[in-house]
Amino acid sequence: MIPLRSSERIYSPTPVVIGLIAANFLLFFYQVSLGFRLPTFIETWGIVPDLIARQPWALLTSMFLHGGWLHLTGNMLFLWVFGRNIEDRLGSRNFFILYIVCGLAAAVIHVAANPYSRVPTVGASGAIAGVMGAYLIKFWKTDIDTLFWLIFLWRMSVPAPYFLIYWFIVQFFSGLGSLSEVDYTGGGIAWFAHVGGFLAGMGLIKLFKDIRPAYRAWYEGD
Repeated sequence: MIPLRSSERIYSPTPVVIGLIAANFLLFFYQVSLGFRLPTFIETWGIVPDLIARQPWALLTSMFLHGGWLHLTGNMLFLWVFGRNIEDRLGSRNFFILYIVCGLAAAVIHVAANPYSRVPTVGASGAIAGVMGAYLIKFWKTDIDTLFWLIFLWRMSVPAPYFLIYWFIVQFFSGLGSLSEVDYTGGGIAWFAHVGGFLAGMGLIKLFKDIRPAYRAWYEGD
């Protein structure tokens, strides 16, 4: 399932979402420019659970790095679809705080689930999962315009809870399946980072007050 847009209107600018997308693309261009130095860069700034005590900064920096074009564009699409409504509702400052804290929570959960792994982990998906968890709480009545691919492509509107809960279930059970893997040097997906980020977003969103009604009144001339 590929989300294309939300049925919920945007009532205010979303500079943090735009800035995060721009920053992630710029950093990825820098990664590409590193050539043979890229593996060392990723090992230094990405999360290596077995080395996290010596590289604690990676809990933050890893969420601004990506492993490839598909990884990057997929994450940024999800951030664009779900993040703008959350920033619109919370305001830019609170959205940025939510994003970073969810990303850190996701990173910690990933390390806890894979404490001896020596595989560098990068990506914004943990933070974005937090945004998706927040979206489930704030916008559960909305629909997500979704692209499906099964033999052929088709597009349909899906209730946000169906989309998001299905996505979470896939991450959770994929994470459980990954626990049986004993190879600490191979690649993989940080399933529990997604799970942890999503749950963090669901919980943390309740700590922030909505500001959007003021924007709605201004926009509609009330």
